[in-house]
Amino acid sequence: MTVELTDRIEMAENSGTNLDELFELLERMPVPEGFKAEIVEGTVHMSPQRDAHWEIIAAVYDALRTRYPRNRLKSDVRLDFPGEANGFAPDVLALRSEAVPRADGRRGWHYQDVEFVAEVISRGTAANDYGPKLRAYAVAEVPVYLIVDPYTASCQLHTHPKQGEYQSQLIAKFGEVIDLSDTIAGITLPTEDFPVERDG
Repeated sequence: MTVELTDRIEMAENSGTNLDELFELLERMPVPEGFKAEIVEGTVHMSPQRDAHWEIIAAVYDALRTRYPRNRLKSDVRLDFPGEANGFAPDVLALRSEAVPRADGRRGWHYQDVEFVAEVISRGTAANDYGPKLRAYAVAEVPVYLIVDPYTASCQLHTHPKQGEYQSQLIAKFGEVIDLSDTIAGITLPTEDFPVERDG
């Protein structure tokens, strides 16, 4: 299930509402437990967090922990990215060692400090991960962007951002080891235990 609050967003844009105000509105809304809310190109999206989703996030986190300390790994923390009203909450991200939180405390961290992002596909918001988020992460020059799709049992790895586009793409099926040792992430990611989603 994806909830898009287009009318409210358009109304908010006309009245000069910014991302902070939109997130304040979200905090007051009755978001169902187990749902994640993000703002992608000015539209609020809510998607359910399924068991398979969480297991993949945990596996990626475990692999990243071999290289990153816990305080440099985040999940579902708001970060504002380039583009029109992009307030994302990535499934997993890794920050560079020099990263410091934003002074205002409301928007988490600076996107310039992100070294790695992984998004696990939810059926209703897949278009965001393959479209607007892919573009925003490339424009932000996030060095490594991994899309994990439990519906197709595959991963897309995007690296080497330049002039708003990723220059390299690798597609791997679940069961393969994704070698990130030559990227800033510096890890290998086994995928044989990634669960496959059988229904929508």
